[in-house]
Amino acid sequence: MAVHISPALLATKPIQFGTDGWRGLIAADFTFERVMQVAPRAAQVLSQHYGEGTCRTVVVGYDRRFLSEEFAQVAGEAIQAAGFDVLFAEGYAPTPAFSWAAKQHNALGAIVITASHNPGVYSGLKVKGAFGGSVSPEVTQQIEAILDQPLPAAAQPGTWTTFDPWESYCAGLRAMVDIAGIQKAIADGTLTVFADVMHGAAASGLARLLGDGIHELNGDRDPLFGGGAPEPLPRYIPDLFKAIKTQRQADAKGLITGLVFDGDSDRVAAVDGQGNFLSSQVLIPVLIEHLATRRGFSGEIVKTISGSNLIPKVAALYGLSVYETPIGYKYIADRMLSAAVLLGGEESGGIGYGHHIPERDALLSALYVLEAVVQAGQDISDQHKRLQEVTQFSSTYDRIDLPLASMEVRSRLLQALEEQTPTEIAGQAVTRCLAIDGYKFDLADESWLLIRFSGTEPVLRLYSEATTMDRVKANLHWAKDWANAIA
Repeated sequence: MAVHISPALLATKPIQFGTDGWRGLIAADFTFERVMQVAPRAAQVLSQHYGEGTCRTVVVGYDRRFLSEEFAQVAGEAIQAAGFDVLFAEGYAPTPAFSWAAKQHNALGAIVITASHNPGVYSGLKVKGAFGGSVSPEVTQQIEAILDQPLPAAAQPGTWTTFDPWESYCAGLRAMVDIAGIQKAIADGTLTVFADVMHGAAASGLARLLGDGIHELNGDRDPLFGGGAPEPLPRYIPDLFKAIKTQRQADAKGLITGLVFDGDSDRVAAVDGQGNFLSSQVLIPVLIEHLATRRGFSGEIVKTISGSNLIPKVAALYGLSVYETPIGYKYIADRMLSAAVLLGGEESGGIGYGHHIPERDALLSALYVLEAVVQAGQDISDQHKRLQEVTQFSSTYDRIDLPLASMEVRSRLLQALEEQTPTEIAGQAVTRCLAIDGYKFDLADESWLLIRFSGTEPVLRLYSEATTMDRVKANLHWAKDWANAIA
């Protein structure tokens, strides 16, 4: 497959951390030289924040992208040369496995080579803290600030040790879920499970956790991700839709669950037995009910501003408070470190749990989805419909990404939002404007529209929720017209 790169994109961009890590085009922005520049300085900042005592260990891991092992090797060698001990992964694994390893090994943190859900021409580097989650923006800003400064001289190189990133991680997940109950449902034919791992780091994951009986799709390594992107969205999972349709024709009554994992297995989505795509906007309310009722968990629910309004309504059913953050799981992780949290989630598929590490974890979420299906004896979509009935709140949701021609266009759009903030959108008055991350407009008909800029790509992201899809489309259409008129 030929990949066309615009000459404008080949201009090297400054090393900047976005919503979760530094990402860039391979060979243009993301190079071996720059990885060698970033990795040891990230280790230095991790040491400043989490280096109490004698620990000097940094976990280094990677996904299945093009040259990921080689980038990780270079990162590890640079970290070792700077005097830190390196715990290096023997193979690819989900990003949450490396966050888990950082905490389990009492390390300073983890450096993970991954570009998550971005297309195959990208690679990236994520920084995880000793606590087992994404570091705060203050930490990544400190890394950026010292990139051009010389490294302190090391008295001697650190040590180099390899480890299996799956073993302890899988053991930890199994201890949190009724694995035997799920295995029994699969074995007796009550439940059929499909897993579209999108050629990414979740490959083999459910089989490692549950054993035989998992129908894994796209488990081979393909750095171009079939010409798409490893993002859990309907347009990228035709194979899963086809597999579920075929299974439904063969078994009209059994429970069927499809699970979707992004490139580094920290985002999840699902497909129900009728072939309907279920984003985390659907999964989160169901998981709240499952964990609060059948599991007996309590604690705060943390949601980003793009999360469904059904989330606080379900939380209220069980007396759970809700805390709202900007988009980016690092903000949820920060809250998890300071409050008793049951679940934290974002609309893009990242869901994490207060009784686990403060990190989104697609494999644990998938296990909880399967546990909810087995214990309720109902498809996830049926459980979601029941919650809508109980709360008397029904809504639909959609999101579109609008590519921007240049950073100048981005600046003009941002200036317009700041200086001429809309008071009416698609014929509905704006009742509240929240500007903690982009601009979220609550409208008189109880729908909402969020306009924000991607933290990792030259893209304007538009989100909307309303009681009908027609209303959602009207809000998004208005936003597109507004942006195009200014651009």
